[in-house]
Amino acid sequence: MTTPLDSAPILEASGKKQSTQQERFEKVRTLVHSDSNSASKALALEVAEMIRARQAAGENLVLGLATGSTPVPFYRELIRLHEDEKLSFHNVTTFNLDEYYGLTQGHPESYYRFMRDQLFDHVDIPAEQINIPDGTVAMEAVYDHCLDYEQRIEQAGGLDLQILGIGRTGHIGFNEPGSSEDSITRMITLDRVTRQDAAADFMGVANVPRSAITMGVGTILKARRLVLMAWGGNKAEIVREAVEGEVTDQISASFLQDHDNATFLIDKAASTALTRFQFPWLVGTVDWDDRMRKRAVVWLSGKLQKPILKLVDEDYNESGTGELLASTSQEAYEVNISVFNHVQHTISGWPGGKRDADDTHRPERAFPFPKRVLVLSPEPADAFIGIGGTLERLKEQGHIVKLVFQTSGNLRVADGAALNFARVVLEMAEEESHANTNWKSQKEYANSIVEAIKEKGEFGIDPERVRKLKGLILRGEARDAASVCRMEYSESEFVDLPFYENGRYRRFQTTEDDVSLMNGVMNEFTPDIVFATGDAGDPSSVQAICFRAFEAAWNELSGAAWRRECNVWLYRGRDRPYEAHEIEMAVPMSPDQMDRKAESIRKFISIGDDDQNALIRNREAAATYDALGLAEYEAIEAFQKWKGNKAAK
Repeated sequence: MTTPLDSAPILEASGKKQSTQQERFEKVRTLVHSDSNSASKALALEVAEMIRARQAAGENLVLGLATGSTPVPFYRELIRLHEDEKLSFHNVTTFNLDEYYGLTQGHPESYYRFMRDQLFDHVDIPAEQINIPDGTVAMEAVYDHCLDYEQRIEQAGGLDLQILGIGRTGHIGFNEPGSSEDSITRMITLDRVTRQDAAADFMGVANVPRSAITMGVGTILKARRLVLMAWGGNKAEIVREAVEGEVTDQISASFLQDHDNATFLIDKAASTALTRFQFPWLVGTVDWDDRMRKRAVVWLSGKLQKPILKLVDEDYNESGTGELLASTSQEAYEVNISVFNHVQHTISGWPGGKRDADDTHRPERAFPFPKRVLVLSPEPADAFIGIGGTLERLKEQGHIVKLVFQTSGNLRVADGAALNFARVVLEMAEEESHANTNWKSQKEYANSIVEAIKEKGEFGIDPERVRKLKGLILRGEARDAASVCRMEYSESEFVDLPFYENGRYRRFQTTEDDVSLMNGVMNEFTPDIVFATGDAGDPSSVQAICFRAFEAAWNELSGAAWRRECNVWLYRGRDRPYEAHEIEMAVPMSPDQMDRKAESIRKFISIGDDDQNALIRNREAAATYDALGLAEYEAIEAFQKWKGNKAAK
């Protein structure tokens, strides 16, 4: 069974009842679209209809708006409707959910600035009809400011429609865990996870404000309609908890279950943890192909905490998977053996294929050998976080490896790293001056860096000179990390995709130049294997944008002879790790390899991103395989063959 994607109206009054048996675990209406653009366009069209209907009746429409990367495609579609179809916003009043406390309106990361950049400066909404909490109000005046915000909403007639996103902690607005159902607009202390997620925007978690002013859960729930949007695989688990779990103040989005007209609007990637997609046999009939059998048996093994080969008929019948046995007319042991072999065949210490070996049951083919392997790393640390051990294996086994850093990563580099470099240059110049050495130009350059950083302040935008220096610092660290994985200096390349060099986090947009650069890299190297990441990321993330640039270039190269024989393997760096049933190649790592992977990650000193969570995920993958009854390994790096790759089997 394939669950169809939704085309139902988004803003219709539906209550919380689901319409099909497949959706029976979902306690709030949940619509799934193929991608964020499709969902955003559908919602924007319905909002436009609301605006025009109110205009025809001579009435205003009150919209509650969200910030962050999630609503950006929705705002872009509203702008398009304004520019191309003359949609006017003259009768629209808006109230934003929240604002960081302590940021001025002109601060590049303030939500006031964000809304001006992403929507208000591009449409005809009157300035006096825009309402955003003030992050600069004096501490002693915050309480009165929040009460005034509540009163302004009431005076406007209440919120007709509130747009929401969802954070990793399940928060809506900045209603962190512990926010009560009747909470109102107030100041709140930000959760550690929330601040970590904003670290890239602020060039370091230390720079992220610790407090914010936010609408309360109770304020939000008073809106006549609610639409919560979520994109990307990283949101899948929290979406499931909010939609299918218990209503709890630990996940403020779960309160939407009790609203009479709330809808979760999500893309396919964010839907993958919902029962109807993850465990479809629990809600209806399924087509028991090899993939579905593997998924069900691996799930059953984990649920009962029994190795695959120890499962018996009763385990299947009593856990909702009895239909699997009935569909095959096989006993449990026969099904177990088949799936066990399937999982076992994903394990390979030869990620590039083994020369002269029978590759019938190996993830990667034996020939050609050696292979030309292209490894794409959206930001410099991503490849080491995701496949540091596999990089080392590929080199040891004689393959021709090219590591391409798609962006410079300079936005992640802390000011302190650039200042340290400049101060070292100044100290060297001072020392050398005693030897009558001319360091005038070096001193001028170092002083210009110090002055530029001082002038822009803690959160300002780096001038080009500072940004270039930060990129060079990170470039050195990336090549140091590559050397730990046994790669030579000449085997890595920075392509500095323009979308990154010309933008900031949450404001990136892919250009034809990005696609052209990726096209050139691949067509020049002509790989036999590509390792890439970002397919499951938030659509506005660096990783997802880099993947889209790769995908567009890949499609442009459809006629290339090398491409027809090239396999594309996907890895997960910062994104949600693969579950056991999703893994199609599992590369084991020894304790020594894990130590070297950790060392490669530690090389990224300037970004303060010692992501040892990667090592935890690798060990968890190995523990999962061990629990299934397979060999016990120290750690495993996991991969999946890209379904967009026509060479995929």
